[in-house]
Amino acid sequence: MNVPENLKYTGSHEWVRQDGADVTVGITDFAQDQLGDIVFVELPQPGQQVQAGAQVAVVESVKTASDIYAPLSGTVTAVNPALAETPELVNRSPYQDGWLFRLSPRGGGEDLLDAEAYLALTRDA
Repeated sequence: MNVPENLKYTGSHEWVRQDGADVTVGITDFAQDQLGDIVFVELPQPGQQVQAGAQVAVVESVKTASDIYAPLSGTVTAVNPALAETPELVNRSPYQDGWLFRLSPRGGGEDLLDAEAYLALTRDA
């Protein structure tokens, strides 16, 4: 399982990468593996205000649909346009080409996990 050290993680299997003033959000390698082949992604709208812990997107696979939660409060600044035509990018490249959306965060990320803590969480799953 791939868990990059430079990212932060949530207990609900989203990852967060600082990109300048914004953060990029996606689902982890563990999450995409558990979901199976992803066939559709419903993303938030740019400009949408989101609250940490609130459902903001949906990823559908051949097995199930899974809610995606905002790791931080803020404003959605961009979504990954490639996922409309190629949702399987989330499976092939969860940390690069398969990112979901970007946020301009409002305040903390105190509840985010580092790679070591996320690995410990997934070992217990």
